[in-house]
Amino acid sequence: MIVCVPVDPSGAVDPRWGRAGRVAVATVEDGEIREWRELDVGWDALHDEGSEAAHHARVVRVLRQNRVDVVVVHHMGEAMSRMLATMGLGVVAGAEGDARAAVAAASHGGPGE
Repeated sequence: MIVCVPVDPSGAVDPRWGRAGRVAVATVEDGEIREWRELDVGWDALHDEGSEAAHHARVVRVLRQNRVDVVVVHHMGEAMSRMLATMGLGVVAGAEGDARAAVAAASHGGPGE
């Protein structure tokens, strides 16, 4: 399973999914994180450039390029939630604290801690 989570500079879950500057993409197998890559996405700076659809397209591009199955977030807006559901992606909301711990918890079916 490939999981994407917004991360802040300290390694915690960034509560701003759509305005995250950086995300981590983790490969999880048998409940363990096998690979962890962090990507500078710049959604914080790009969020208000162009339309909402253009911003959602940026998010979709990152998710598809990285073959993401599940997104782990603190929260997200209704439009973004609908878009991810349309893509068939799982969303685990309520994540906070250490991003790696949140991904591990999500791989077991629960929110981050």
